[in-house]
Amino acid sequence: MRRRLLAFVLALATAAGVSSAPVAEAAPPAKHRITFDKYSLMLDGHRQFLWSGEFHPFRLPSPDLWRDVLQKMKATGYTAVSIYFDWNYHSPAPGVYDFTGVRDMDKVLDLAAEAGLYVIARPGPYINAEVTGGGFPGWLATQQGTARSDAPDYLAAADEWLTAIDRVIGRHQYVDGRGSVVLYQIENELAATGVAQQNYVTHLHDKVRADGIGVPIFHNDRGRNGIWVPPDSGVPGTVPGKVDLYAWDTYPGGSCRPDATPGTPGNAPDWGLYGPGGAKGGASASPNTPGFTAEFGGGWFDYWGSNGTYPCTAVRQGPGYERVFYGTNIANGLTIQNFYMTFGGTSWGWLPAPVVYSSYDYGAAIDEGRQLRPKALTMKELGYFLQAVPPITKQDKAEPVTPSSTAVKVYHNVNPDTRTHFYLPVHTPSKATTNDVFTFPVSTPDGAYTVPQAGTLRLNGQDAKHLVANFDLAGQHLVYSTSEIMTSAAGTVLLHGRPGEDGETTLRYPREPKVEVLAGNVTSTWDASRGDLRLNYVHNGLARVRVSGGGRPPVTVLLADSPTADTFWRLDTAAGPVLVRGPALLRTARLHGGLLALTGDTSRDSDLEVWGPGAWISWNGRPVGARRTSSGSLLTQLRGPAAVELPALTGWKQAAGSPESAVAYDDSSWPAATRTSTASTTKPPAGQPVLTADDYGFHTGDVWYRGHSGGPVPAELSLTYGAGGAGMLQAWLDGHYLGQHVLPSALPAPPTTGTATFTVPEELRGSGDHVLSVMVRDNGHNEDGDVTDTHKEGRGLISTSLTGAAWKIRGGVADPVRGPLNNGGLDGERAGWSLPGYPDGRWAAAQVPAATAAPGTTWYRTNFTLDVPKGHDASLGLTIGDPAKPRSGGRYRTLIFVNGWNLGQYVGDVGPQHTFVLPTGILNPDGRNTLALAVTSDGGPGNGLEPVALTDLGTVRGGVPVRLVDSPGYRR
Repeated sequence: MRRRLLAFVLALATAAGVSSAPVAEAAPPAKHRITFDKYSLMLDGHRQFLWSGEFHPFRLPSPDLWRDVLQKMKATGYTAVSIYFDWNYHSPAPGVYDFTGVRDMDKVLDLAAEAGLYVIARPGPYINAEVTGGGFPGWLATQQGTARSDAPDYLAAADEWLTAIDRVIGRHQYVDGRGSVVLYQIENELAATGVAQQNYVTHLHDKVRADGIGVPIFHNDRGRNGIWVPPDSGVPGTVPGKVDLYAWDTYPGGSCRPDATPGTPGNAPDWGLYGPGGAKGGASASPNTPGFTAEFGGGWFDYWGSNGTYPCTAVRQGPGYERVFYGTNIANGLTIQNFYMTFGGTSWGWLPAPVVYSSYDYGAAIDEGRQLRPKALTMKELGYFLQAVPPITKQDKAEPVTPSSTAVKVYHNVNPDTRTHFYLPVHTPSKATTNDVFTFPVSTPDGAYTVPQAGTLRLNGQDAKHLVANFDLAGQHLVYSTSEIMTSAAGTVLLHGRPGEDGETTLRYPREPKVEVLAGNVTSTWDASRGDLRLNYVHNGLARVRVSGGGRPPVTVLLADSPTADTFWRLDTAAGPVLVRGPALLRTARLHGGLLALTGDTSRDSDLEVWGPGAWISWNGRPVGARRTSSGSLLTQLRGPAAVELPALTGWKQAAGSPESAVAYDDSSWPAATRTSTASTTKPPAGQPVLTADDYGFHTGDVWYRGHSGGPVPAELSLTYGAGGAGMLQAWLDGHYLGQHVLPSALPAPPTTGTATFTVPEELRGSGDHVLSVMVRDNGHNEDGDVTDTHKEGRGLISTSLTGAAWKIRGGVADPVRGPLNNGGLDGERAGWSLPGYPDGRWAAAQVPAATAAPGTTWYRTNFTLDVPKGHDASLGLTIGDPAKPRSGGRYRTLIFVNGWNLGQYVGDVGPQHTFVLPTGILNPDGRNTLALAVTSDGGPGNGLEPVALTDLGTVRGGVPVRLVDSPGYRR
């Protein structure tokens, strides 16, 4: 009894993150080997199929939630995570780097290893990623040398970044036994291949190796051009570089048009065993290394002014697409696959590039609110399958297979060592969505068959099936199955197929085994001449069959339809694997004595059924009583979440926020814009001063200008400016509002500069002193995808027709906690109006929604208190206006600050985003929160703030412990 109690206490302590082990001196880290051949990566000689998802920690500014996302990735079948590291996110100025708090990259790498995920590290220097400047820090825009080349000033800056980030990554390498980083990317989509770039790639490689990076190095080729392949590739037309592996990216699923409904992408391409070959054939560009898609489209980004395509993309690149496109990749022998994105997250603050708005949901498997989409469960089916069938890491093309229907084709591969056969039936063409029935021949060392022997197989709509023959599974010998293998654990095998479809599984035994149907409708046939036991059934819910005797260990075969299979979870423990059915998520599984300690989430009342080691179960630290079933499992019930009551947002206060527009405003402390030269690609006309904001150290958000002129003002003023996608300019002359100008949107590549023209009222044109006040909203620096220094395009004013004016400029300052991307140059930002605790007692009472607005910026503030039940994870959002309408028509935009954090920008007349995720950790789920909105309007009726409300994006009982990111002692 005492032993049981001790085990139980230990399990509870472990679930709570407490260690009961004595402190001892750490043993030196073990050394590991990473090798590879044309088939796969090998870790310590064991072949690995890297099934990876892209995750950007900088798009989730609550580090404790990184654990949540990484655990969800592991639970849904991924074996690896690919991580971009954003130079700009860490460096507000040359020589200054911050890796604390929300920028703690040691933590994210620790959490990845804790979750059991290998890491593909992608530190740039250039990353693209739809982030401002493609990841280049704002200060890099002032360099004279061409970026992404061997220019000395650029190389010095890149080395500075690599020194800083490699120090972090180097602490987490698999080869050193200190972490799970197994691959390292130098540069990204470097399309130029001149001498300057050849020198650059060589320099990066040598720098990284000198920094102690010992894992294989690769570059990510934009679109399979055969660029930057290993030197021994030998394929005509390729461009070699100093790399170990060749990888490429591709997005064959495309995007949804603004007016589109979910549809089917084109045909799944063959970029490996069945491809065209040559330099542009994908894996064929590097025949001695594994097929490697560094980015395969798991969705698509959305842009300012669209109709909101993420829900469409989530379906278009949903379960059918995943089975067909990712399945075709598997059949082509691509054993390193990374899906971009798996969790997109939020481009909060001034992180977005001009091409995207605040949400980077991407239609990904895990949505922006951290909820699993149906496509995440299909990824689980595929990921579990790849882990359950190790021979799939080494495939050769086998003899062609001709199915009975010409509407279907069957990929056929074989492992040359184990002689395991793999079959992938898909439509021909694969984009077809017809309903087709077929059989096909199977010939393996087990004999020749027409499969299935009874009935037919079906492909209904967009679908593909991963079928296996001649494979040893859980102590059994699988001759073939028309069901797909999902996983096995604890003497239990889980097979699945689409609802209502026939299934047939044949197992081989030395002698006839005993068959017990425990649940469902399953028939069995024994063929003594071959030693074959054939099971026939329909995929409908969950059937259970117990097979024992026959010269093999007993096995429980679970035969599920795919939706039921999706309710299963599998994790490994030191005592063996655990298979769990029922909850919304299984996070962790640990065995302590006879107690199996599980953690996870429930979204409703559900079963908890467990196959695996242990005689007792705890769930989220609490013991649960369970009964033993005839299937060899433990079964109990779990409660779903309690209701979460969200408060209405009331008690608003407001204050005017554009004092810079007044004639009498004191700008004497502002820097004078007197520079005469610039590295910007948008230089001012001869004789005019340099006005671009980067030249004065202002790289993000709003920037203000005040031009003092002593002469007459022309009848028409023109102001040329740079502001990124949907960027905007407002102007006042002598305190009189002239109007605003907004750059065009509703384009995937929007104009990022423009010229605003204003007619000057006659009474303001005369001689004497004049003040022209201009505010420019900068929606991000361009990316530099074509290696043309487009990140150096000017932001803020570029030139004006007000000649002879003396200009002053002011922008934002970096927030010491929230970093360089949180704040712009609004007067209220500089005064702390966005922060909790600001003394707004003298502000005027406000009505929200507001029927009208004054031109310029008005600040709104309120506080609200949350009381999310303990032990719950409530993902909450803030909704402005009517989510059913992509655009409200109101000519205003709103910066959303929650507890001081800039979590996004709403633009009423551009859209499409209405709901903004408020991550727990920034949001206090059990206390007081401050909401501040900076509303910048064109003024007048209909251009005021719309209704504002909190929204529940998904609540579960469970989750992970989350600290407030601003709490004392949080920054390590």
